[in-house]
Amino acid sequence: MSSSLESDTTTHGIRIQVLPRYLPDHTDSEENRFVFSYRITITNNSDHWVKLVRRHWIIINADGQRSEVKGSGVVGFQPELDPGESHEYESLCPIDTDWGTMEGSYEMQDDKGNLFDIKIGRFYLAVTSDETVESS
Repeated sequence: MSSSLESDTTTHGIRIQVLPRYLPDHTDSEENRFVFSYRITITNNSDHWVKLVRRHWIIINADGQRSEVKGSGVVGFQPELDPGESHEYESLCPIDTDWGTMEGSYEMQDDKGNLFDIKIGRFYLAVTSDETVESS
């Protein structure tokens, strides 16, 4: 990954790569609604089977306002990964400023039933200089 907006973090052998993207066609700047997508790749580089059980997101807008999202799985799934396997998904995050950050954690379960958290490193939701903010 090459952009400073992205994130690439490994915890307990589970690698989380995040690629955020601004979605101008879904944004309405006059209504302070800026929409971003983020593509996540989860790779099991450990020696054990794992299952993603829960997610926890911390979202902070440019004004410093913090919100948290917690829930089961990701986009309706609780992916199970054998060693060497990956799972990729994409989701959306609307915020009310033209930039913000996201970070968080996934609660994972291993093949022995143990639960553990893995970190999702901070990444940036931002309109970059080569993108324009348009009203829908």
